[in-house]
Amino acid sequence: MEPEISALDPADQAVVAGAQAVRVAAEAVDVPDFPPPCEHAFRGELTFPTTVRRKERFVARRAGEVVGYLCLELPLRDNLENAELELVVHPAHRRHGIGRALHAYARSRLRELGRKRYAAYSVETLPGGPEREGAGTHFGHAVGAKPAITEVRRRLDLTTMDEAKLAEVRDAAAAKAAGYRLVHWQNRTPDEYVADAGYLSSRLVSDAPMGDLQWEVPRVDVDRVREREAQIAAGKQRIYATGAVHEATGRLVAVTDLAVDHSSPWHAWQWITLVEPRHRGHRLGALVKTENLRFLREHEPELRIINTWNAAVNDHMISINEAMGFRPVDSWVNWQQEV
Repeated sequence: MEPEISALDPADQAVVAGAQAVRVAAEAVDVPDFPPPCEHAFRGELTFPTTVRRKERFVARRAGEVVGYLCLELPLRDNLENAELELVVHPAHRRHGIGRALHAYARSRLRELGRKRYAAYSVETLPGGPEREGAGTHFGHAVGAKPAITEVRRRLDLTTMDEAKLAEVRDAAAAKAAGYRLVHWQNRTPDEYVADAGYLSSRLVSDAPMGDLQWEVPRVDVDRVREREAQIAAGKQRIYATGAVHEATGRLVAVTDLAVDHSSPWHAWQWITLVEPRHRGHRLGALVKTENLRFLREHEPELRIINTWNAAVNDHMISINEAMGFRPVDSWVNWQQEV
């Protein structure tokens, strides 16, 4: 029996709860060491309008029960041929055609919208790491998607972290960073640095390894930074950021940030770490990352775990993370498919 697929109405609280339950159940099986997907962040995204990206969300039902969830994320200022796809099926209802039905629906809808391709992630077992079911990987191959780039997730356990080693990394970086000063902020980038922070964010696609992924470099201006900060605030996430300012020019030339979900104060996500190319070679990446960890720990006493991702070929950032104590857990494949 084909599932019934319909748009998710943010005002329909029962359907929203059903979609969230699917996401929570799937993550508990696929990535059991993750915190459950934050309900506050999910509901915040559902109700916060943005001008940069539009998200279309759908649910699959069987016998009235929500058993699958689909989100199409559509860039509106750049990457107008691209989309990002999140497709989740409740573990109890997998291998019954629900994923294929949602995937066919997604491709049809993307063609209607004039998009040419989508990108999507799946998690799989890393040699020596914990066993992963690999449902997403099997599905990607089954529907004909192609792996574009592989990343490795690393986890830092603060309860077993070598504090002396971390201090050593921080001190060694600080010794190389003459002529720079650190700045910290929570949630909202200071006005004097917001344009530079946007520029650094724009460099993520051009500087980070992208493999075969077809993705344009975005232009992140002040309005775009502020809109993203407002959306994050609507989802009750807390952001901690540290930057390096070049004292001679007053420009922000390096930045890193960590995010804490409202529902999981024991856990943080490492987001971007970027250094402006003309200021590399001063250990600024290691300096802002170690100092931001200190800053975060001062404000989040329950914090125990941090997760981060790096492309498997990003040797420089991997070396910093591993020196800090991050250790490999699993592998994440970024799939791409023409629609």
